[in-house]
Amino acid sequence: MFTGIIEGLGKVKRLTMKGADAVLEIESNVDLTDVSIGDSISVNGACLTVTAKNKQDFQADVSAETISRTTLKYLHTGNKVNLEKSLRVGGFVGGHFVLGHVDATGRILSQTQKSGSLILAVEMNDNLSRYIVEKGSVAIDGVSLTVNKLEKNRFYVNIIPHTSANTTLVMKKEGDWVNIETDILGKYVEALLKTPRGIDKDILEQYGFLNK
Repeated sequence: MFTGIIEGLGKVKRLTMKGADAVLEIESNVDLTDVSIGDSISVNGACLTVTAKNKQDFQADVSAETISRTTLKYLHTGNKVNLEKSLRVGGFVGGHFVLGHVDATGRILSQTQKSGSLILAVEMNDNLSRYIVEKGSVAIDGVSLTVNKLEKNRFYVNIIPHTSANTTLVMKKEGDWVNIETDILGKYVEALLKTPRGIDKDILEQYGFLNK
């Protein structure tokens, strides 16, 4: 689990395809001292397992599922990526709970400068729109952001100067693809509503949401 607060940037050394899977090697400016083999690191919002490391570099396997759902397949040597180590128990949650399980990719439609901030419009699959709400949270390339505005198949987020200076979002161009992970809360609510009983008046009363 992650928080969407990027700890540093990495530079891709190489992405080696192995059939439908891949091996990703990254040079990191994040301190890897407390990272062990088997630990998780978020790379552009995708949770990957560290399979090898030294002081500055690490290696991770990328499954066919991750390749199919994320922008990692487009990475080339020298590309910069957002990095975040997994959340430790008792750690500070400055963004929101991010699982590193990318839902889909979206496309940047526009970039608008407003005062010191950058407003991004991101086009998404219609199926994702039900999980995104205005003033709710969304992760773009692993960065925790607040949804400013929501339209049918697009949403808008505000990139403050600090985020621009410390993530790859400012490097994106119109037409570029990004990884999107919606807030997990909406998915669980939807799943619960699909259960045979679902949420009814009795359930709400049972857990104290309604007075009997």
